[in-house]
Amino acid sequence: MKILVIEDEKELRDNIISYFIGEGNVCESCADLSNALFKISDYDCILLDIGLPDGEGFAVLDYLKRVNKHETVLIISARNSLDDKIKGLNIGADDYLTKPFHLAELKARVEALFRRKTTNGSNKLIFHEISIDLRGKAVEINDIPVNLTRKEYEMLLYFLSNQRKVISKNALAEHLWGDEMDLQNNFDFIYTHIKNLRKKM
Repeated sequence: MKILVIEDEKELRDNIISYFIGEGNVCESCADLSNALFKISDYDCILLDIGLPDGEGFAVLDYLKRVNKHETVLIISARNSLDDKIKGLNIGADDYLTKPFHLAELKARVEALFRRKTTNGSNKLIFHEISIDLRGKAVEINDIPVNLTRKEYEMLLYFLSNQRKVISKNALAEHLWGDEMDLQNNFDFIYTHIKNLRKKM
């Protein structure tokens, strides 16, 4: 998954990023509202603190609605009032988690939202003869296991989650490598991953 963490508390932000990267995800982050609005592009999930130093995080939800983007948003906030929860969910958030929380619970909620978005809540994504176990991150073709690298798995999942869409090299690279793309000189590595994925399939 590609995740955007919008959180001004540095220690918490770093802990979340480290945890999700350790689970094989791509993470990007920002610490304020202005950078969040600038950075939003194509994410599987946005973790949103609503108490930001330069404005309310609710503005991110307003922006997504205004530009007709459908990113999954999970609010993470120290505010536990019913009014804030209702407001966040009513204007577009998919879930609301009150601080402090365990990172394992955050992960479980993110994965549940991702399953709901891509497979209507099922743990499996099936396309013709391809079957992906989202929880176990395992791929089978005609019931035969296929051993994929982490990036090959994420690439296949991205393709199947965006069926009938034209995917540019830039979009694919940014989704799978995030900010690390700035270190690359060209897209040759993408073709290599696609070639390897096709060979294994």
